[in-house]
Order: sequence, then C-alpha cells, then structure tokens
Amino acid sequence: MSTPTGERFDPSSTLWRDGRPVYDRRDTVCVVGAGASGLAAVKNLREHGFGVDCYERETSVGGAWNWRHDRSPVYAGTHLISSKPFTQFPDFPMPDTWPDYPHHSQLLSYLERYAEHFDLLPHVWFGTEVVRIEPADDTSWDVTTRSSGGYGSERTHRYLAVVVANGHNWAPKVPTYEGLDEFRGQTMHASSYKDPKELRGRRVLVVGGGNTGCDIAVEAATAASQTWHSTRRGYWYLPKYLLGRPTDQVNDRMIGAGVPLRLRQWLAARTLRLTVGDQSRFGLPKPDHKVFETHPIANSQLIYHLGHGTITPVPDVRRFHRGSVELTDGRHVEADVVVFATGYLPRFEFLAPEILGADEHGRPTLYLHAFPREHPTLAVAGLLQPDSGLFPLVHWQTVLIARWLRLRDRDLQRAAAFWSRASAEVGNRWNRARVKDSTRHWFEVNHVDYLRELQRALDELSPATATARSAR
Repeated sequence: MSTPTGERFDPSSTLWRDGRPVYDRRDTVCVVGAGASGLAAVKNLREHGFGVDCYERETSVGGAWNWRHDRSPVYAGTHLISSKPFTQFPDFPMPDTWPDYPHHSQLLSYLERYAEHFDLLPHVWFGTEVVRIEPADDTSWDVTTRSSGGYGSERTHRYLAVVVANGHNWAPKVPTYEGLDEFRGQTMHASSYKDPKELRGRRVLVVGGGNTGCDIAVEAATAASQTWHSTRRGYWYLPKYLLGRPTDQVNDRMIGAGVPLRLRQWLAARTLRLTVGDQSRFGLPKPDHKVFETHPIANSQLIYHLGHGTITPVPDVRRFHRGSVELTDGRHVEADVVVFATGYLPRFEFLAPEILGADEHGRPTLYLHAFPREHPTLAVAGLLQPDSGLFPLVHWQTVLIARWLRLRDRDLQRAAAFWSRASAEVGNRWNRARVKDSTRHWFEVNHVDYLRELQRALDELSPATATARSAR
C-alpha cells in the first residue's frame, strides 16, 4: 500500500488498535477535504515542510464550488457575493480579465488551477471518505477511511496532526412545520435547487432571507408564474455596487481609514435610504437591527423585482395545509413549490462532539474558529462566515496552523506560552458588531478584526520573534 505520492508504507511501522492494524504515518499531517480550505491547508503545510495526506470523498477538487459534487449547494446562476480582490488567495490572484463577481464555474477553474500550480494533487486521496478521527495519545490521531462508495474495507492511519476542512455548507438545516407532511406541493431545500427551469410556470414560495434565498427568489421571478419571498425579519439589502465600486471594497476602505463601526453603520443606513428609500414601501418589514449585525446580503436585483411586482414579500410561515401555506399574518399562499433557503449546520460526523468543545446546540467552541482548547494538534480550517471573501482568511489561517505545528516541534516553551494565551480566548467572536445569535451567524467574523488577530498570532509564532527574544 502506498501514499498518493507513491511512497510505500513501511510494514514495520504498523501499530494495532482494538485488534485492527494502524499504519503509522509518523510526521505526516492529515487534511480532510479538497475544497478551497483543504487545498490551502495542503499547500501551506507542504511549504512548512510537512508530509500531507488529504482525503476527499469526491473524485475531484473544488468542494462546494464544484456543482457536480453531490453535496455542493451551488446552482446554475451562482456568483460570488464578495468581490474578486477579497476572494482570491493572496499568493494566487484571479485573472484581471475576470468580472468583479465571478461565476461559480470560474471559481472551480480557479481552484483547479491553484491545485495544479502548487502541485497539490499528488497529495490527495480522491474517492475516499473519513469515517472516524480518534485521539491516539496526547498528540497524534488515528484516522479511519474507506471508499466513498461504501465498498472495500476500512483502513486506519496514525498522523502527527489533523486539519479538518470538510466545509460547513453541505448539511441542510431543514425547518419543521405543522402539517408539512400533508402538503400536496413540492418542497425542497436550496441545497438541491440547481436551475430556474425547475420553477418555470409554477407558483413558488421561497423561505429564507439570506443571500441564497434572495438569489433564488430573483431567479424564480424570471421563470415562475408567481413568486413569494418569506422572511422572518427585516434585513438590510446592500447593492453589489456603491459609488461605482463593489460594496465590500467601499466598506473596507472606510475600515482602513479608521471610520468607527457606529459611523459606518450610520453612513450605510443613510446611503441605503437615499438610494433605495424606505424598504417598507415595497412591503418589506423594517430591519430590527443595525447594518452589519447580520451577515451582509448583497443583492441588487431583489428591490428591482419587488418594485416590478414579480416578487411578493410575505412574512414567516406558520403552518402547512394540504393545498396551501399559512403565513403568520393569516394569509394563505397556494404554492406549487416551496424552496427552503434556510441555511446549513456544521457537521463533523467523524469526530466526537466533545473534541471540538461543541455546546448543546452543536456549535464548536474554538480559538479563531480553528483550535479546540483540549487538542493542540487538531485544527479546523474555513469554519468562518466573514463579511468579505473567505479565501484570504483561510490562507492565513492555514499558514498559522502550519506555523503552530512547526513551533511545537522546535520550541516547546514558546508553544506552551502561545497555547496558554490562545486557550483563554477560545470562543471569542472577532466581530465588533452585535451580531444576531442564530445558527447563520455562529461563525460570523469581521474580516479586519479577524485578520488582525491572525497577524498577532503569526507574529507570536514567527521564528524572527524567537530570535529577537534570545538577543535581549
């Protein structure tokens, strides 16, 4: 048996656990998932001198951005909601000719080229899913895998460390309603929606006010005979462009200029009132929170369709009847199709919940949304919901993971000091706004605050820091 790079396992390194063989990979790090976060982890671990085995249940890279994958939430019309400069990896820019908000097919080609450019594919086991990850001792981990098709026997390998990068937008959060089982119409979660052709000529109710819910409502407006959009509360709908620039770039410039949060909130609300006006005029409920206290909704077309009457805003769903959906205001909607754009829940089925410090709701408790307090050689990559693009944050997050693992190997005293400080900050939110306490915002971070903390941690682990201290 050999690794993806062709290296043969040494039979003499075989260990045993509960009567089954365990193949010792010694100083190799295991990465779970070959999406954007997993690929960044493989690259940065390799650059820090680690051997890496990456396990991917699908047969190609891309994770959520590969819509051919069973678990991908991507649909035909999906584009980025963060602009190109805030989405690209800092060491692998997107082409200048690409639009401000690339299409999902471009994102997949970008990740494929990233993997090819940094020669990552030889380190990936495709068609292999992780079944269990168990502590082997105080520092190493036993990882059990099998073929994604469920065929073949399980194999267990022992690793120096594990980086979990399986994503958190693949396990649908499906609401329960009274009478749902009796409803004669079609229901689906947004994760299974792929193309507006599925809605053509039908009466469609979209439930959920996030970016996906808004996007699907807009797509339904162009294909369905009638479209209703149900939301629980009022939201701030930010246009994708402001002052001639992508909105996230305008917000970032204000942050960079030192504009306080309260002033940025006031300016954003004032700008929306001047450009869009009173949202309640379109039948939308007024927001019950300030701008930036929920995950940004970037959609320039929702207001357009509301103003043209092709989308009808309605309140939350109360219950289902055989032939209709009852709303909280007493109205009934006779929908043929109901799309639940109600988000996702994080799932780490191969890990015991207590390993990640999960609370009673299943929310992991981690430092920088990455490091569990009790397990210094386990990390999670990409468990973030930033107000900007994800890839730059994941890049520096995985650099930190790699640098941390290398420091543990070289300087136990400095490593212990860092871990003591980091453990005290487990559970911090890294967001100055009072973000709503919902599953959608479990991992919400302000990208500037988060990057500053990453920089602080990277500086602590830097070899230059150790040199400066020894010179004193």
